[in-house]
Amino acid sequence: MVSKKQVVLLLLLFMLMASFFQIEGNAAIGSFDFGSRILKPGVEGPDVAILQRKLQELGYYEGKIDGLYGPGTKDAVISFQKSRQASTVDGVVGGLTYQLFPKRNLDEGMSVSRAEIIMLARIIHGEARGESFRGKVAVGAVIINRIKSRKFPNTIREVVLQKGQFSSLMDGQANYYPGPEEIEAARAALLGYDPTYGAIFFYNPQVATNKYWISRRPVLTQIGGHVFLS
Repeated sequence: MVSKKQVVLLLLLFMLMASFFQIEGNAAIGSFDFGSRILKPGVEGPDVAILQRKLQELGYYEGKIDGLYGPGTKDAVISFQKSRQASTVDGVVGGLTYQLFPKRNLDEGMSVSRAEIIMLARIIHGEARGESFRGKVAVGAVIINRIKSRKFPNTIREVVLQKGQFSSLMDGQANYYPGPEEIEAARAALLGYDPTYGAIFFYNPQVATNKYWISRRPVLTQIGGHVFLS
């Protein structure tokens, strides 16, 4: 006979599984799916990073894949439009230009596991809870930039677990399962969206206690409550 305690445990397990599958489904919803909006100079997002990757693969773009639509991206789009004999050559990616790209979806080719995405999203949740989507992506981008740097380990797990680097690991905030927006922010950072301009450090000036080392590093930008540094 099943005891009352066992029934409660089963109900809790069921609720946890239901919550997990709901998050799994929501995480597939792109905030900036490629083809969902007009891309032009000044915009940013994971769809711009995908555009840059597509242009790079086709041989038109040699700049940094950062999800920021700057002059280099515009020039690459113009070259692409000219080579494909587009009816309008203006460096803006709209409906007709989208149709000229190969249909392969590059964002499905990320060479990372589901566990790594969740680990990245956990840190984003712990460090940037309450920040805008852009601010959450920025924290994820710092981790990706560290992987690219010779000064840090070369995997998400090793960067995240490096001793003393993230306060959310020390205070337990990173233990909570991330929500859909954090998972989407992790995915955006992995695609190359980097609103920090290449930062490898960040801090919150409102809560930081040791600011001496921070004052010696160049500031790249501030997003929400975080300052990002090289």
